[in-house]
Amino acid sequence: MCTDFKLSCVLFDLDGTLVDTAPDLIDCLNRALTLHGFSAVSAEAIKPLISFGGAAMVNASLADSMPDAVKADVLKTMLDRYENNIAEHSVFFSGIEDILDAIEAQGLKWGVVTNKRKRFTDPLMRALNLSHRAACIISGDSTTKPKPHPEPMLAACEQAGVKPQECVYIGDAVHDIRAGKNVQMKTLAALYGYLKPDDKPETWGADALIAAPEQISTWIASATATCVAPPPPSMESTCR
Repeated sequence: MCTDFKLSCVLFDLDGTLVDTAPDLIDCLNRALTLHGFSAVSAEAIKPLISFGGAAMVNASLADSMPDAVKADVLKTMLDRYENNIAEHSVFFSGIEDILDAIEAQGLKWGVVTNKRKRFTDPLMRALNLSHRAACIISGDSTTKPKPHPEPMLAACEQAGVKPQECVYIGDAVHDIRAGKNVQMKTLAALYGYLKPDDKPETWGADALIAAPEQISTWIASATATCVAPPPPSMESTCR
């Protein structure tokens, strides 16, 4: 692919895109539920809601008729426990570590834009030894409005010293793709992430659908290809 697009920075959503945080989040949710006298829930039922935050996970785990004060207590217990067990079982999705190495080897920047609060984002990035490598780390409370609002995306670009039009944003939820598109970034929908059963990522308007992390490298290679000077009429144009 030879285009006028200049890629300078690869931006990732955190949960469900860069890191598989589901084991820790669901474990902390279930411990909070049982401490408050409720039944644990299955990972399969809750994982698709991780991209929408702890409150959404708690709401889905309790009856609609449950008082808001009770839900708030469960949420507080869950988040307090999560803060103290931020990376007990969380791991990179397969291939992500190699992708980050390859991005850096190409002289490109990379960063994180997540709706996760700084209270959790920063210690998780430190636990995974990523803080010093990322050109930007923007959390859900780093700006006045979270994704899909343009503000966190623009803050990431300012922190990384790049233009939005030179970035690709990768995420596993519709609000991720909208956030990127709102500031004219290229966008990739991570189908390997925490999608809901009724999600239709093919309708989100992403530039590509990524079934596995390895495909991110393929997309980057294609996006960074440059065209050689036009060849003589008898030769085919090539990219290198």
